[in-house]
Amino acid sequence: MSGRHMLEELRSQPAVWNRVLSEALPEHAGVLPRHGERVQVLGCGSSWFMAQAYAAAREQEGLGETDAFTPTEAPLSRGYDSVVLISRSGTTSEVLDVLRRLPTGVPTVAIVGDPDSALARHATHAVRLPFADEHSVVQTRFATSALVLLLGSLGADRFGLDRAVVDTRDLLAELELDDATGTGPLGKPLDEQLLASEQFTFLGSGWCLGLAHEAALKMRESCQAWTESYPSMEYRHGPIAIAGPGRVTWQFGGAPPGLAEQVGTAGARFEASDRHPLAELVRLHAAALTRARRHGLDPDHPRSLSRAVVLDDESL
Repeated sequence: MSGRHMLEELRSQPAVWNRVLSEALPEHAGVLPRHGERVQVLGCGSSWFMAQAYAAAREQEGLGETDAFTPTEAPLSRGYDSVVLISRSGTTSEVLDVLRRLPTGVPTVAIVGDPDSALARHATHAVRLPFADEHSVVQTRFATSALVLLLGSLGADRFGLDRAVVDTRDLLAELELDDATGTGPLGKPLDEQLLASEQFTFLGSGWCLGLAHEAALKMRESCQAWTESYPSMEYRHGPIAIAGPGRVTWQFGGAPPGLAEQVGTAGARFEASDRHPLAELVRLHAAALTRARRHGLDPDHPRSLSRAVVLDDESL
């Protein structure tokens, strides 16, 4: 069955998040960035987008200057108090390379799925999340678990993480995902019009912008969909021109006033929800898996992708 691992992993997210909050966060709270520190957060792919979400959340709460970069674009001489590196495999070439090139004495915190990986061994501190690791190439629970850990370090109540768990459990029960097909009965969570749309644009602001970028990546990886992502207020500065019949504009978090009406006038569907944004991302995971299966694609082994990007030295 294609996507078997992705199905199991996306369904496990509420339980895994609870474990992050009850076990990993108390154990590692002392090594995660402290309030007031100047922090750089690095990652590739999904990890980069989680880094963006955390950086925006930390700045939004006034807890310290925080910059998020993909490793090859990271300035390494700005004088950060600590550097956080996110990598599911702990073997991603660009992440390991930047770890070697950081100035001596800068504390590093690695958030990894593979507890025995090179990144876990060589960072100053390692937050090991083996229970969030995955078999599927397309990430779901590791990326969201890393974000839950980081948001939790800022204060779980600030970001409604308990509500994220409850909303996601309720959503998954409503979806009734089936082992054989990956989907249950269509209806409010994932209706036919939504699943059959030809193009998706994902929007968010603040920390939810990282979720919008991650949602677009999930659809590209899983089912080769045409997707874009933008800050919510930026959408009307050009990208809204792509809106039209058979296309979706999908908002994470609160939408700017008037945007839904403008998207509707253009003929596109405006998708938004009162669910916690992390629960809405899980809904997107289910949509991506469903579309992949309908097109005979396997998100556990998508084309041109591997679980970790490991380059030879000449490629770095």
